[in-house]
Amino acid sequence: MEQSIRMVLMKQTIAYQQQKNKTFQRHQVLVLMCRVYVGSISFELKEDTIRQSFLPFGPIKSINMSWDPVTQKHKGFAFVEYEIPEAAQLALEQMNGVMIGGRNIKVNVVGRPSNMPQAQAVIDEIQEEAKQYNRIYVASIHQDLNEEDIKSVFEAFGPIVYCKLAQGPTGNKHKGYGFIEYETAQAANEAIASMNLFDLGGQYLRVGRAITPPNALLGPSTGSNVLPTAAAVAAAAATAKIQAMDAVASNVAALGLSKLTQPAASIPIVAPAQASSLAAPPVIAPPGLALPAAVVPPPGVAIPQKLPNNIIQPALVQPVLSGPVPTNLSQAQISNRSTVAHQQEAMRRAAEAQLKQQEELQKKLLDQNEPQTLQQQENMSIKGQNARHFVMQKLMRKVDSRVVILRNMVGPEDVDESLQDEIQEECSKYGQVERVIIYNERQSEDDENDVIVKIFVEFYETWEAEKARDSLTGRYFGGRMVQASLYDQTLFEHSDFSG
Repeated sequence: MEQSIRMVLMKQTIAYQQQKNKTFQRHQVLVLMCRVYVGSISFELKEDTIRQSFLPFGPIKSINMSWDPVTQKHKGFAFVEYEIPEAAQLALEQMNGVMIGGRNIKVNVVGRPSNMPQAQAVIDEIQEEAKQYNRIYVASIHQDLNEEDIKSVFEAFGPIVYCKLAQGPTGNKHKGYGFIEYETAQAANEAIASMNLFDLGGQYLRVGRAITPPNALLGPSTGSNVLPTAAAVAAAAATAKIQAMDAVASNVAALGLSKLTQPAASIPIVAPAQASSLAAPPVIAPPGLALPAAVVPPPGVAIPQKLPNNIIQPALVQPVLSGPVPTNLSQAQISNRSTVAHQQEAMRRAAEAQLKQQEELQKKLLDQNEPQTLQQQENMSIKGQNARHFVMQKLMRKVDSRVVILRNMVGPEDVDESLQDEIQEECSKYGQVERVIIYNERQSEDDENDVIVKIFVEFYETWEAEKARDSLTGRYFGGRMVQASLYDQTLFEHSDFSG
């Protein structure tokens, strides 16, 4: 019983750890869904301009612009993090390609971190859950409007289950966004199509479909949800008791001793110390089977025994390793005992292997540290006298890039179908070429002929890109002097070729 309770407790702990890790991972993915990448930003724009442009879609938690320590300017891209994923989704749908500061910005989803390969699967799971609800997201709501005002406007499209605006910290004002759930999907779709960019109170509403289920952003609990020790032990003991009763019933049924199942039905939970101190009463022989004094029943058979205070306790009889086999038993009974002994030995080995596996899994779960959050991965805390020097070295360190950009190699009139193959063949001399992209960048909105050609070559290794850069820069190609340099890997991965 003690070993069974320990096994059940271990299973409870492992299940709790797995659920806790799953909840934490889901929270990390939701934070990832709140972020969007903004590229091709004019170098003259500041953070305030980006904030004003993206604020109508929902409250912004932070804006992270990558700054160049040498030029003291940003690198032309930023990461905008919203409070909710729906705001990021609306910004992604409605801001990509919008002109700000004379340039068409690019808005994409944030690349999935390498330490979260399962992120996309969790995102798909969350969005599938959201499809079960006919919810829409409404942003850019005027502060003077309340829930009743919004409900009266949107109920024209169909019956509303609920309308809820997100309240601010003080509770007196809302945050400018909310959710509305309709009874039918048709009503939700019609509301999105009709009310998006609708002027309500002097502000243009931003309306889209909710991509998360209700209460998805509550996050993992900070407290412990595990059962108290006493309750967990009691629950494990009860589970072990039921398992023991099932095992007794199975063994008795296998030997045809159906009459033994009745007394074994009321099995109490006895502490190991108490059980060891009780004197073992004589073994009760099953009806129709005469057991000599020196003979022990087949191994693994639970024979009910009467303890003090009229308590029935099944005693698991161990096999006798020595002593003569009684002559009054038939050959079939002896064969039956041998078969049961082999079965019990196999069950014992399987239980030991399972226990060892569970202990290793539990140790692994308890020893591993909690995964870092996205914010912990981005922020760096440094202590010590050399902190300032360390930070400057970090900011000035060389960023590895596998992409080479070739400028002034060809003009727009030289671009044809064979150009890409020619460049790939030429660059293959310096390493393994992953892909070649030829990008025509317009320099003016008015003049369509004012175009420069940028050629991006991505190599398999960083040293291959550096070798190609050193060899190609300054060379002449078709009467033009090629300008080769390494291109920002982050911009390239987000298909931002404006750098």
